[in-house]
Amino acid sequence: MRILYGVMGEGMGHATRSRVVIEHLLEHHEVKAIASGGAYRYLDEHLPRVREVLGLSFAMGEGQIRRWDTFLQNVRLARGDLPAQMKEFFDAIDAWEPEVVVTDFEPLAALYARLRRVPLVAVDNIQVVDRCRHAREITQGNVDDFLLTRAVVRAMVPQASEYLVTTFFDAPPAKQHTTLIPPILRPEIVGARAQRGDHLLVYSSGEKRLLDRLRASGVPCRVYGMRGGVSETVVDGSLTFRPKSNEGFVEDLRTARAVVAGGGFSLMTEAIYLGKPMLAIPLRGQFEQVMNARYLARLGYGVCAESISADVLGSFVERLDEYETTLAGYEQDGNAAALRAISESLAYAAGSTDAARAKSRAPKLGRRATFG
Repeated sequence: MRILYGVMGEGMGHATRSRVVIEHLLEHHEVKAIASGGAYRYLDEHLPRVREVLGLSFAMGEGQIRRWDTFLQNVRLARGDLPAQMKEFFDAIDAWEPEVVVTDFEPLAALYARLRRVPLVAVDNIQVVDRCRHAREITQGNVDDFLLTRAVVRAMVPQASEYLVTTFFDAPPAKQHTTLIPPILRPEIVGARAQRGDHLLVYSSGEKRLLDRLRASGVPCRVYGMRGGVSETVVDGSLTFRPKSNEGFVEDLRTARAVVAGGGFSLMTEAIYLGKPMLAIPLRGQFEQVMNARYLARLGYGVCAESISADVLGSFVERLDEYETTLAGYEQDGNAAALRAISESLAYAAGSTDAARAKSRAPKLGRRATFG
């Protein structure tokens, strides 16, 4: 089977997840991947046949997404190099004739599938915003952000034959052709053996208030993700700043007592898989992070906090035993169930005469792949 696989360039979770899926598919199929930004650079190091394309980007400032600036910079992109690159891309893919297209929230691959009537399968976590129902406690206080995010998600990847939604929580599907599957984890995480240490793993871009609160608590913290980073380990009181290192990060995560970070899906699901309670501080203006963090708290796996305070941090640390007990009930057998569901959906989609037929015969509403 010839598979075109598009990967969103913003947020490395798309890239790390897609690498796992593509490596699995390469065992039996021919796969060409397209990606932009950091996702392209990451995948190009690990996979054959990766093509760089222009992609969406987000304008950031003061710990939140600047919506107007984001809109303007992407409009400039669309009016600049994108049209010429799209023609070149379409011509090259036409010559290859893919039998099915997969997209991890990458709009160009999805557009190609719609225009060329090639079956399209979506595999990502953010589709849960649009394709599932959410209780009022998940959206309250953020209804405008929820509606905006849902509209964007719906526009990015419309009319797929099947939506495979990676998730750690159960949200009732609201639309047909929606399958909930377990999170897709990096092999390093699947192979890690969790141990209970005494430090907090902190992933932060360097917010001063957060670091000050953590330092004042006296709890040992190993800090990653600082903007600019450090070239070697730096100790500042109870804070130990770590240089960028995949091996070091996984080691500090598997031996952590708990995690302090934003509401990003990838790290959150890695922490849950390893049984690590999490204090999640979602990025303002990013509803998907708010949603993840609120479900985390709802399940009893940790805390969702708008900002850090001594009381919030102290309460989180005091309740770590409680969160660990709840997390012990989470079950997931690596990536087996998710990869099996993806392979089955692709085989079915490619076997259909066209995308419309695949859509009409898609699995029933709310089918879920088991975590075992």
